Amino acid sequence: QVQLVESGGGLVQAGGSLRLSCAASGASRRTFSNYAMGWFRQASGKEREFVAVITWSGDSTVYADSVKGRFTLSKDNAKNTVYLQMNSLKPEDTAVYYCAAGFYYSSTNSDYDYWGQGTQVTVSS
Repeated sequence: QVQLVESGGGLVQAGGSLRLSCAASGASRRTFSNYAMGWFRQASGKEREFVAVITWSGDSTVYADSVKGRFTLSKDNAKNTVYLQMNSLKPEDTAVYYCAAGFYYSSTNSDYDYWGQGTQVTVSS
């Protein structure tokens, strides 16, 4: 069973930075090589929305327009970990951030099979 554990959330002032981590376990590296790793976020009272996705090989990424140029995905295959570097944070970035794994390189929630528990990011103005 694939398990995803996010970390790195917290409280930061507008304009600041945070790096979220998503550690994957429970499957072989060969299995993980078939997965795309996505990040989604859900603000209070709103639906979960797509943030970014990266192929397990790390050779392709897609970002939501709202975070393009500010957020960057990276991977450490040796650690089975995906990172979301978030710079120039804005109050509207405040949300619970989730990582997800799925076979489809997608921005759609339902295309992902495994989800982490989420990590809270709060950006103060």
